[in-house]
Amino acid sequence: MQIREDDLTGKKIADLLREHLENMYEITPPESVHALDLEALRSPDITFWTAWEGDELLGCGALKELDSGSGEVKSMCTAKAHRRRGVASKILEHIIKEAERRAYDCLNLETGTLPEFAPARALYTRYGFEYRGPFADYIDDSNSVFMTKKF
Repeated sequence: MQIREDDLTGKKIADLLREHLENMYEITPPESVHALDLEALRSPDITFWTAWEGDELLGCGALKELDSGSGEVKSMCTAKAHRRRGVASKILEHIIKEAERRAYDCLNLETGTLPEFAPARALYTRYGFEYRGPFADYIDDSNSVFMTKKF
């Protein structure tokens, strides 16, 4: 598996992100969907990576800089055909290493509370993330949980 920074111009990543957003809107009330679309992910404060095996896209993840001491995990997504193969773990490890390289004090994230998000919550807990209150522009939402990893 190769993880590389992505410029978000390829058809495969556009298709994966569209599928991800559609899935989020299928399982989460619209006001509680915090996944970013392709244009929002092109923001200069976001670094975006994709995981590949040959020419097959396995998944993606992003790191948004909140300020000089903290970041946020965004757009963690694994292609359906590659789930349960450790793709998300590898991408998350890559994001954590980058946050450490940037000397962040903490790395934050928002994910869902519904049963469909249980694997994501378990993944983040396994990597040392702990529950916290809302951060940045988030507000309390019964469909969201917030987590942080301190360095």
